Amino acid sequence: MHHSERTPETLARHFAMKGSQWMMCPGEGPIVAAAIHDGHDLTHDVAERLALDEATRLREEDPCTYRMTSICDNRITVSVSRFVVDFNRPREKAVYRTPADAWGLDLWKEPPTDEMVGHGLKLYDAFYEELREHLEAIVSKYGRFVLLDLHSYNYRRRGPDAPPDDPETNPDINIGTATLADRKPWEALIRRFIGDLRSFDYFGDRLDVRENVKFKGGYLAEWVHGRFKDSACVLSVEFKKIFMDEWEGRVDLMRIERLHTMLKAAMPGIEISLSEMGVKP
Repeated sequence: MHHSERTPETLARHFAMKGSQWMMCPGEGPIVAAAIHDGHDLTHDVAERLALDEATRLREEDPCTYRMTSICDNRITVSVSRFVVDFNRPREKAVYRTPADAWGLDLWKEPPTDEMVGHGLKLYDAFYEELREHLEAIVSKYGRFVLLDLHSYNYRRRGPDAPPDDPETNPDINIGTATLADRKPWEALIRRFIGDLRSFDYFGDRLDVRENVKFKGGYLAEWVHGRFKDSACVLSVEFKKIFMDEWEGRVDLMRIERLHTMLKAAMPGIEISLSEMGVKP
């Protein structure tokens, strides 16, 4: 790797290739961006037993959210697939065992062994321990922080030729905030963030951005809000897969870059809101 190529993004990928299942890259500022479902790597045992083909697996992961984390210096990225362990589920549900755990998919040629489950939970425990230390360091420095929990979701589940799911219940961007213990201190920040996304020019259009419609925030948000009750606001940002063909796995690079630019353009508003709350950058 040449020195000129050692950006945070290439470094994170480099370390991921060396065997790390996630990266928590510390940086300046009280904003953190996380992509915990972008990972696509499988352990050997899971690859041997998993019944899903790669296209199906990719459809349920969150491709391109890794790229989105470059909006800020503090980044949490995961390279291991949610089909090994899902960091956005409670511990007892973190390793998928039955179709009911994973959108009705027939997951396994043979059920996961106790060793496979144990390995997944070992990763889970290590991830959350490192996350706790990572966020405690940010709190000790800034007092409060905002975590952007980045995801994407399917809206053509009935098939590639069927009509898309009802836009009334499937906004272009869903902001999950329901696990906040006390919303009041963060109200202005949340409103400003949603307003900034709504006002962004997306190829001459405005996207439908709504709160707690399709998703209310997953376990990661619940965990962070539970342990950093007075100091954390998790915004779980779910992008509808308007940037790709979810059945073929083909990404429209212009669209994903525009969404990335939209998110980046909303960062100053978060910083202003934090400043108004007394948080110094």
